[in-house]
Formats: sequence, structure tokens, C-alpha cells
Amino acid sequence: MAAVGAIAFSGKAIIVKLAYRHGVDAVTLIMYRMLFALPIFAGMAWWASRGKAPLSLRDWRGILLLGFSGYYLASFLDFAGLSYISASLERLILYLNPTLVLLLGLLLYRRRIQPSQFLGMAVSYLGVLLVFGHELQSQGADAALGALLVFLSAVSYAVYLSFSHEFVKRLGALRLVGLASSVACLLCLLQFALLRPLSAAGVVPEVLWLSLLNATLCTVVPVLLMMMAIERIGAAMAAQVGMIGPLSTILMGALLLDEALNAWVLAGTLLVLSGVYICTRALRQP
Repeated sequence: MAAVGAIAFSGKAIIVKLAYRHGVDAVTLIMYRMLFALPIFAGMAWWASRGKAPLSLRDWRGILLLGFSGYYLASFLDFAGLSYISASLERLILYLNPTLVLLLGLLLYRRRIQPSQFLGMAVSYLGVLLVFGHELQSQGADAALGALLVFLSAVSYAVYLSFSHEFVKRLGALRLVGLASSVACLLCLLQFALLRPLSAAGVVPEVLWLSLLNATLCTVVPVLLMMMAIERIGAAMAAQVGMIGPLSTILMGALLLDEALNAWVLAGTLLVLSGVYICTRALRQP
């Protein structure tokens, strides 16, 4: 479950890049993704809320903030960045998330970072810089803009992770994901209504099918599979299996998008995976 979930979630970048070939922009593309995902997330929230105590005003404020940061803003910045950089580089930048959570823990909660974690972060960022430098030579300023947008997406999701623990304990993971994701879906629909004319919704059928696939196979299914995997093998083991994600993105990018699969990309990927493993291994030690 963890392996399939990681591969399915990594396929999101591939589908977005394929959709961009049909002339659609990020605002319209993420609108369709969230439009198709909204009924599923709303149903998930309803199912998880049965027989539970009603939400307090504080709960609703937290859900709105987490939905904005973790799912709306992070998703939009990610989609926007993918129009400038390769799917491989995007996945490596997003995979820096555990290091960002560590840094936020230091800034927000004064949590001490162990020397081995600093080493892991240095190795991870070196790997991203290696791939980014290679892509910068071919893409120029566009690569810098795309990498910045995706990095801000990773920061936004790290903020969500840093503040979500309390709400997960009180509401449960399934209920929180369903409610926060539903909020993000509504925000994406509102964004489209404010920024685009209704005629912009007229896209080719390929974009609709890709968005439907993105909303189901690469959005809802990975969330459910990962949650079920964590119940069976624990978060630590699920995170280790999740390392297959960046590798699958690189392979799918080479096969489906004709992206470069060279020594720079492979070396950078190895460094990022090694660095994140060092960080997460230190986190699991008592």
C-alpha cells in the first residue's frame, strides 16, 4: 500500500506536465483537479464525522488555515512551478519536506536539531542544487522561477505538517484530511472564478481526463493508501517505502515526458534520498 501510494502520488507531476502540453494554465488545471476531487473529500469528511462531536469555532479556524496552507497554497504553487521545471526536479524539491519541518521546529518551537540532522539537510540540499544547476543551464531564468515556486510549495506544506499534529489527535487523520482538502477545493474553485472568465473552462477532453485521473489516482487514492499503510506498518516504515516516490517520478518522466535521465539527475536523487534518510532516521531514535 505504501509503495503504490508513493508511486501514485508521484505521478501527479507527470499528469500535470502532460496537461500543460494542451495549452491549459495552472489556475484552470488545478480548478479541474479540485472540482473532481471535491465530492470524494466531502464524502470522506462526512464519513469520518459520523457520531463525532460537532466542531468548535477553534476547530473550524484551524481547518481553514490548514486547508489554505497545506492543500490550496501548496498545490497551486506546485502546479505553477511545474510549468517551468522538470517533474524530476519538482519531486526532489518537494522531497525536502522533512528538512523544512525540522527547520520550522527550530524556529517555532525551539526544538534542537541534532548534528546528524544538519548533515542530512546539507546532503539533501546539495543533491537538489546539483540537479537545479544542471537544469539552470538549459532552462535559464525559468528554471530559477519554477524551482522557487515549488520550494515555496514545500514550505507551505511543511507549515501544515508543523501545525496539524494537535488537530490530528483531536479530530482524527481521515476527518482532518477530508475537511481541510474540501476547503482547499473550494478555494481553488473561487480562485478560478475570480481570475478567469467562464470561457476559460472550455478545455480539450484530454485535459478533463487527465484532471480526473489526477484527482483520483494521484490525489485521493495515495492519501487513503498511505493512511492504511501507516496503520499496518507504522509511519517510520511507510516513510522509508515512500522513498520510491522520487525514483518513480524520474523513471516516468524519462518514459512519458522524454525528460533527461543522466548522471546529474541520478547523483542528485541519490544525495536527496540519502540526506532525507539520515534526517528521518535521527527523528526515529529515542
